Amino acid sequence: MSVDIVNNSLISLGAVFDETQDTTSTKKEDPLGRDVFLKMLVAQMENQDPLNPMEGADFSAQLAQFSQLEQLFNLNDTLEGLAASMESKGQENILDYIGKQITSEDNSLNLKDGKVSNGLFTLTEPSEAMITIYDYINQEIMTLYPGELQAGTHQVDWDGRDRTGVSVSDGTYKFQVTAVTESGAHVPVKTEATGLVTGVTYDSGHPYLVVDDRWVDPATVTKIWDPSVSSGS
Repeated sequence: MSVDIVNNSLISLGAVFDETQDTTSTKKEDPLGRDVFLKMLVAQMENQDPLNPMEGADFSAQLAQFSQLEQLFNLNDTLEGLAASMESKGQENILDYIGKQITSEDNSLNLKDGKVSNGLFTLTEPSEAMITIYDYINQEIMTLYPGELQAGTHQVDWDGRDRTGVSVSDGTYKFQVTAVTESGAHVPVKTEATGLVTGVTYDSGHPYLVVDDRWVDPATVTKIWDPSVSSGS
């Protein structure tokens, strides 16, 4: 390849480089992207020995590498667009929860105006159960002894009073269920909570359902239904 051809190629590449800089000036700079590749290629050609210029095959190979790099960037842009579209669709689905009744994997109880939201727990076999209620600082305020229960799902029957019989303040409480068989073996307990979704909020970019003034991770939802259509299924 002659020196004139190399210089002409250098000028052409310089024009491409300037155009690339103009079109990407408003985008986030990528330290390992198109610009760096072009800078390295132009610098290589500027510093080559005029008496022993870059071989045509080498030059073509580097242009082919740039073409592959461009294709990868285009693919990455396509994937980012697809991810943004999926995220937007996911947010739309989250909004569909508003106005629906849900059951989620939780051990929360919400007390408001003297009424306690439904707390549920499931036993895998007949057991003697003990339910302990805690406030927001994990202080025990009440213990319930529903007695022997059959396998299945049961409701936490709490009237919003502490063990002295005094009504406690409105707020979110936690419950813990301990269950043992007649022989004294501990039984695994699954705890759930139900409530009406009244809104959606975000924390660090992650969506949460607002249910009875508490936040619920959508990933923990096990059942959803429209209360105006049915009482659940």
